[in-house]
Amino acid sequence: MTKLHPCPKFCCLLVMLSSLSVGYAQDTHRKILKKVPVVYPQILKERGIQGDVRLKVFINPDGSVKDTEVLGGNPILAQSAQKSVRQWKFSPLNSDSNVEIVVHFDPATEPEN
Repeated sequence: MTKLHPCPKFCCLLVMLSSLSVGYAQDTHRKILKKVPVVYPQILKERGIQGDVRLKVFINPDGSVKDTEVLGGNPILAQSAQKSVRQWKFSPLNSDSNVEIVVHFDPATEPEN
């Protein structure tokens, strides 16, 4: 026989908290309306410093970028990636959301994002 938790409010709280975490899941449906090209610092390009920068982009309901967070990659290149992505514009949505992107830096080509 299964024993119920002595406090039904506790069970309700667990259900509510589990449903809240779903609301913060990554949104992959935000279309990029405006991309500002990433500037590859010339000195880094000349020295052949390359790599990827993974960013978490926090987006306001109007599609503007609220903030960015570096999730991984080359820390020397992260500042350039963040500076560009902060100027991007996404499609509007009724709530805040976030997306993860990767910016590729390769001295042989322009950065891809």
